[in-house]
Amino acid sequence: MNGIHDMGGMHGFGPVQAEKDEPVFHEPWEGRTHALNRALGAWKKWNIDTGRFGIEQIPPAEYLRMSYYEKWFTRNVELLVKTGLVSRAELESGRPEPGSALRTPPLRAGGVAAIALDRGIASSVEPAVTPLFAIGERVRAKNIQPVGHTRLPRYARGKTGEIHLDHGVYAFPDTSAHGLGENRQHVYSVRFAARELWGHEAPARDSVHIDLWDEYLERA
Repeated sequence: MNGIHDMGGMHGFGPVQAEKDEPVFHEPWEGRTHALNRALGAWKKWNIDTGRFGIEQIPPAEYLRMSYYEKWFTRNVELLVKTGLVSRAELESGRPEPGSALRTPPLRAGGVAAIALDRGIASSVEPAVTPLFAIGERVRAKNIQPVGHTRLPRYARGKTGEIHLDHGVYAFPDTSAHGLGENRQHVYSVRFAARELWGHEAPARDSVHIDLWDEYLERA
């Protein structure tokens, strides 16, 4: 979807401020949020694409105000309710509602490494899935405006580049995020000249590589 999360090429937000000796977590609650996020994956109620779309739906003003892990927390709360793992009342009280079905079996420490930390990404090698494009081929990113999740950034839409590398076969985010099937297809590293993306003020020798799925591309 088109939203504030897709900030590539936007002006007015200032430089990226790198924090020297930045810790993994700035506050204990951030580490706890990360752990809860991994644990929730064990229930397999949603996938990584669904989660990304959840963050994209945070209102723009809130999105800009929130820190990285605040976005994670907010997304997880909404997905917990949406998938029926908890109710709004349970979130507010911190207690299960009378008569609510407890999820079993409970996730214990011994099962974390095998379940919660397994990314569950299928092999990228699928000879039966034929690539639509070849390395070195000129392609154009489609100019689409989807209302659902997509990994095709706005700044690349309608722009022409060249297939640099074929990463193999992966689930298509635009369908995976919405429970419409994995629709597995080839993903390519596409090289775009900086001037193609940003205009003649960009350095002539610079380029940007973007990972794009078959359905995002057309022959130039």
